[in-house]
Amino acid sequence: MLFRIDPVGDAPIFQQIADNVRIEAAAGRMRPGHRLPAAREVAAALEVNVHTVLRAYQELRDEGLVELRRGRGAVLTDAALALTSVHDDVRALAAKATAAGLSHQTLTALIQEALR
Repeated sequence: MLFRIDPVGDAPIFQQIADNVRIEAAAGRMRPGHRLPAAREVAAALEVNVHTVLRAYQELRDEGLVELRRGRGAVLTDAALALTSVHDDVRALAAKATAAGLSHQTLTALIQEALR
């Protein structure tokens, strides 16, 4: 799995790493049981502190998306299947909003309101 981060972006690096996993799972490129790369490998590849990667993995664990297993590392849970379904719905919603001429800001505001 290739992690992409923007070191000068607004989002914290741990958040970007966690988002990479969410996106890969939502797109179906990672399935339940998929093992994430070791935190040390990711940290070395991205040239970040290993604790940054561990924080991302812990956030994913807290969401139920990843199970952390001693000796096996971080493994994707069955929650990834729900992400795939929601991802498809979000893509359809985005297409419908675009076709209706809604701006990204309007769609984002509508989604944020729905989440309250």
